[in-house]
Amino acid sequence: MNKIFASLFLIIAMLSGCNFSSSSLSFSNIENVPDHVESIIDTNLKLQLINDGEKGSYIIFRSNGDINTNVEQQDDNVILINLNESGSTDGVEQPNIYYLTADPKPHEISVYVNGELTPFEMVTGL
Repeated sequence: MNKIFASLFLIIAMLSGCNFSSSSLSFSNIENVPDHVESIIDTNLKLQLINDGEKGSYIIFRSNGDINTNVEQQDDNVILINLNESGSTDGVEQPNIYYLTADPKPHEISVYVNGELTPFEMVTGL
């Protein structure tokens, strides 16, 4: 009986050390931006990141076409965001605002615009 309890205790101890949390990666287009975020957006920048603390990050991408997005997590600390422009509107750049959430651990965000690695022009926080 003691061996069963000892084995059970050992299994529970090992399992409690494992990380069962699933990735909370999400990326969505935002239509209504909060006023406190909108006041920080720089309309002269093509690509901007506004960090919302542990909650997530706003990514602002100005484009004059439709945007197709693809987001994936590589390894544990790299998030790849692909923004592919298609078509063209009237030539006036419009902001495309996305909200990215991920696990609250530090990570690198790499953005590719039409297949080309593109750095953020400004990174700010709320």
